[in-house]
Amino acid sequence: MARKKKTIPGWKALLLMTGLMLLTAGLIYGYIRWREYHVHFVRYTAFGIEIPVNYNIHGIDVSHHQDVIDWQEVRQMNVEDMQLSFAFIKATEGLVNVDKLFKRNWYRAREEGMTRGAYHFFLATKSGKKQADNFIAQVTLEPGDLPPVLDVEQLYGVKPATLRIRVQEWLTTIETYYKVKPIIYTNVDFYDQYLGKAFDDYPLWVAHYLQPNKPRIERPWIFWQHSETGKVNGISTRVDFNVFNGDSAAFRRLLLN
Repeated sequence: MARKKKTIPGWKALLLMTGLMLLTAGLIYGYIRWREYHVHFVRYTAFGIEIPVNYNIHGIDVSHHQDVIDWQEVRQMNVEDMQLSFAFIKATEGLVNVDKLFKRNWYRAREEGMTRGAYHFFLATKSGKKQADNFIAQVTLEPGDLPPVLDVEQLYGVKPATLRIRVQEWLTTIETYYKVKPIIYTNVDFYDQYLGKAFDDYPLWVAHYLQPNKPRIERPWIFWQHSETGKVNGISTRVDFNVFNGDSAAFRRLLLN
């Protein structure tokens, strides 16, 4: 006679799953706290890259790939009177993923006086609206924050027309909820090939490296990611560097009020 397989009652399975989630969250929190008190960050004498001239407002963008960040060190770094004043921080990805260091980065950056912005990493294979819902569930914007950002860089095998539909879903959902026009982040070639004129009304944050003065793109842009190899006090890895295309008055007008 075959033995009956033992099954775990539903309530026990739920308790087990909840326990595992709490354990995982506790381990992540414990790791972050350990890093804060036991890691001695390297200090640099310079940012380690060529800084484009004729721009006065500089910033970085980060995610969990930069590990635990000492935001006080970031804000206080000063090289030849240049300081970093804003940071874009990864919040979400796809339908359900949340960057494991988002909440910490989000609050610590503001505590240290950095102007902050949150971005969503877009998966073209998924619903644009549902991805927007993931972002909305995690990101509370306040006066003085930058508009939300959609980071779209790959097709993942999806047809360009489908990509554009889903990107528009995300942008429309976000604009309706936050009452501000979101920013699109991508590189020059991807924008020209797959997005183009259909999205020219949206503010653009463009990635284009190894250019001395400005990115190679015809349409207007507001942020330029000019390097991915910068060095910053308080961060143990290389960092993306950005400039704002305008003066301090234009920068203030961009912020939420």
